[in-house]
Amino acid sequence: MLSGLTFVLGGAASGKSKYAETVIENSGLGKIYVATARIWDEEIQAKVDLHQARRGADWTCLDAPIDVAGALGSASEKQATLLDCATMWLTNVMLDNHDLAAEQDRFLTALARSKGPVVVVSNEVGQGIVPDTPLGRAFREAQGRLNIALAAQADCVVHVVAGLPQVIKGVAP
Repeated sequence: MLSGLTFVLGGAASGKSKYAETVIENSGLGKIYVATARIWDEEIQAKVDLHQARRGADWTCLDAPIDVAGALGSASEKQATLLDCATMWLTNVMLDNHDLAAEQDRFLTALARSKGPVVVVSNEVGQGIVPDTPLGRAFREAQGRLNIALAAQADCVVHVVAGLPQVIKGVAP
């Protein structure tokens, strides 16, 4: 049975979202999807459309590009929540010039207070090239710190590589 916080991370297009969706589907609970992406262009729209089609109509979708704490607080103990993804949320927070420390604290506190199980998806960005811009380097550092905090708080951490989930902390849901 799914409980607590499950943190799923991996590289871009690694299969982490599909894995996380399967975890929620298998929980037997009501399904909530917290969407953090903003539609900037046709490429992102196509990715969102793919994810929506894969999930089907029995998911409740909450758009939360910044206020993930509010979205997480709306779930009951009879619902499992998938937040996809922490990387897009961080992008939004940084590009909108929000107080990153305060927003991250709100996010982590909301996860700890969640009534039902939560699965958070995030990108592992520390294994790629060093970004050539100050904003890129600041983002990479902030994402690394966020991932460390999420992993520390999680009951289970799963790293997805080439569609293959590898449990690196706890027991797979």
